[in-house]
Amino acid sequence: MRPSTRIRLCAMMFLQFFIWGGWFVTMGSYLATNLHASGAQSGLAYSTQSWGAIVAPFIVGLVADRYFNAERLLGVIHLGGAALLFALSSAESFRAFYPGVLAYMILYMATLALVNAISFRQMAEPARHFSGVRVWGTIGWIVAGLVISYVFAWDSPPALARGSLRNTFLMCSIASLALGLYSFTLPPTPPLPAAAEGLRLGRFVGLEALGLLRQRNFLVFFVSSVLICIPLAFYYQNANQFLTEIRIANATGKQTIGQMSEVLFMLSIPALLRTFGMKMTLLLGMLAWLCRYALFAFGNAHELAFMLIIGIALHGACYDFFFVSGQIYTDSKAGAANRSAAQGLITLATYGVGMLIGFTVAGLIDDAYFAGGIHDWRAIWLYPAGFAAVVFVLFAAMFRNERVAYAA
Repeated sequence: MRPSTRIRLCAMMFLQFFIWGGWFVTMGSYLATNLHASGAQSGLAYSTQSWGAIVAPFIVGLVADRYFNAERLLGVIHLGGAALLFALSSAESFRAFYPGVLAYMILYMATLALVNAISFRQMAEPARHFSGVRVWGTIGWIVAGLVISYVFAWDSPPALARGSLRNTFLMCSIASLALGLYSFTLPPTPPLPAAAEGLRLGRFVGLEALGLLRQRNFLVFFVSSVLICIPLAFYYQNANQFLTEIRIANATGKQTIGQMSEVLFMLSIPALLRTFGMKMTLLLGMLAWLCRYALFAFGNAHELAFMLIIGIALHGACYDFFFVSGQIYTDSKAGAANRSAAQGLITLATYGVGMLIGFTVAGLIDDAYFAGGIHDWRAIWLYPAGFAAVVFVLFAAMFRNERVAYAA
C-alpha cells in the first residue's frame, strides 16, 4: 500500500470516529439537561445504535455490495448525516429528537462496514496494515472528547446550564459534511464481480453461520456475548451523565482515557492468547467490566476520584479482551467460507440484541433510582456490576479453554 493511500485512509478513519465520539458520549447528559428526558427516553435514544446495527447489513449487503462504489455511498450517507445532525442540534423536545437520531444511526452504522471495506480493498495484507489505519479512528474519538472538554468546555457545569452541549451536534455536522465531500476523493472501491452472484440475505445478517452454534464452546461464547452487552450499555448511556452530575471537571475529556487504554491493551492480546488461551483472555475482559462498575459505585468526586479514573481506564481491557479477542475466536471457528457471516452474526447479537436489551434495562433502572432531581448512582452501578459477575461465573463454568492461532 502506497504511503499516500495510507494517509488518505487514516484521515477517513479519523473523521469517521471523530463524528461518533463527538456526540454519542455526551448524548445522555444532553438529553437530561437540554430536553429533560427521562431515563427510559435516554435508553430509547441510545438503543438507536442497536437498531442501526440490525438494519445496516441490509443497506450494505443489498445495496452497496451489488450496485454502488463503497466510497460514493459513504459520501452520500455522510452528507445526509450532516443534515440530520444539524437538525438534531435544533430539536426542542425528545419527540422531535428521537426520529432524527434513529434515522442517523441507521445510516451511520452502515458506514462502519463501508470504511472497513474501502480500507481492506486497498491492502495487500490487511492483517498487517489494518490496525495501523484503524487506530486513527480511536484517535479521532479521543480528539473529539478533548475538544469538547478542554477547548470549548461544553460539558462544564455553567455551559451545561446554558445548553451548550447542543453545539456537539453542530461540530459533528460540520465533520460529517467534510467526510462526505472527502469520501468522493477516496480510492475507487467498486462492487466485486462475485458480489452480484448467488447472494443470500442470510449471509448479510449472519444466518449462514448459525451452524456454529452446534459447537458447545461457541454457543456458550455467543450467549455470553449477548448477556455481557447488557451491562456494557450502562456505560455508554450513563457514564457521561454520571460524571457531570457529580461534578467531575472535564468529564468528556477524562472519558477519552478509556480510548487511550484501548491502544495499550490491544498490544497485549497476542501475548495473553499465547500464554493463557482464549478462555482466560475473555474472562479478563468480563472481570474488567465487573471491576469498573464496582469502582463507579464506590468512587466519588473527592478523595476517591482515582477510583473513577481507574474505572474509565479499564475500558480498554473491557473492550479489547472480550470483543477483539471474541472476533479472533469467531474467525478461527468459522473458517473461510463463513467468516463474514459469523462476524455478522456476532455483531447482530451484541450491538443489536444485547445492547438493545441493555439500553432498555438501563433506562428503567435510571428512572427507578431518580428522585428529587438526583440519581442514586451507587445503586444504579451495582446492577451492571452484579450482572457482569453472573455472566463471569457462568462463562467460567461452561466454556472450555481453547488456543487459537493469531495473525499479528
